[in-house]
Amino acid sequence: MKRSQISYRKAGVDVLGARGFVETIKPLALLTRRPGLLKGIGGFGGLFELAASGAGKRPVLAASADGVGTKLKLAQIAGWYEPLGVDLVAMNVNDILCVGARPLFFLDYIAAGRLRTRVFTDVVRGVVRGCVESGCVLLGGETAQMPLLYRGGDFDLAGFAVGVVDKGDVMSGEKVRAGQVVLGLASNGPHANGFTLIQRVLSKPELKRNARELLKPTRIYVRPVLELLKKNCPVTGIAHITGGSFAEKLPRVLPPGLAVRLTKRSWPIPAIFGKIQAAGVPEAEMYRTFNMGVGMAVIVPARAVSKTRKVLSRSGLSSWPIGQVTRGKQEVLWT
Repeated sequence: MKRSQISYRKAGVDVLGARGFVETIKPLALLTRRPGLLKGIGGFGGLFELAASGAGKRPVLAASADGVGTKLKLAQIAGWYEPLGVDLVAMNVNDILCVGARPLFFLDYIAAGRLRTRVFTDVVRGVVRGCVESGCVLLGGETAQMPLLYRGGDFDLAGFAVGVVDKGDVMSGEKVRAGQVVLGLASNGPHANGFTLIQRVLSKPELKRNARELLKPTRIYVRPVLELLKKNCPVTGIAHITGGSFAEKLPRVLPPGLAVRLTKRSWPIPAIFGKIQAAGVPEAEMYRTFNMGVGMAVIVPARAVSKTRKVLSRSGLSSWPIGQVTRGKQEVLWT
């Protein structure tokens, strides 16, 4: 018996639609142009000229890959997707910033069961917004249609950032010393971490009621922190407070024999975290899971605290002394 014939489109993959989507986002990507861009979206590979990056005599590349996690499910409930694109950029450029790198370019990856042009265009608008804010090029990406893996309107996002830093300026944490001060930099809310727990403890009506607050995009710290380094503030360590929060991220910038002692409530905690805690999350779990209003931490000598805070304030960013480096076993202690 002769089998009926079927096209790739009927199997669930719209190649022509994907081509149209690329043409739709090309003008958006052009908004992220910067010196060094040779070829962007549309070819087999994007091209970026490292010599134009101004990285110094010994340029070192820094790279990161990350996603937005289950914050995506809340965006589907709220029907608001642009913040996810900003999150995608922020989670990556904030990470490479921790080694002192300035972002150069970004690539995104969207995996879905079917092409959703309006939704994905909104995501890319957010990506462009994040790239412009962090000063990097949207150099390329991929939109993969995989109906055998993703059902209905489900999709996933991943991002990849590459930055550059002179070898002599790499932030390794080796200059962190006991007695130095930990400054907490204000977050925008939960950013893109802890959303599995958030969506477990808050009801659907509560999620919808607080969606605008919960979906605020991850704050991008690139310009304020690079300004600190430009102003010769003696920053010795930088930590992006994301998954695992303080206990997981701060020890990464500590040399052996040192710890940090943080003081709870030494900074203002956004109200949204109080709502999450009131829904049934113990305080210890809150500080173990969420940034609690501090999206990034920088470590500076005590003598530099005032200058550092002034530079951050001029960049429009609030900061607070939240703790101190002390002797210990590369851990976070609380008072």
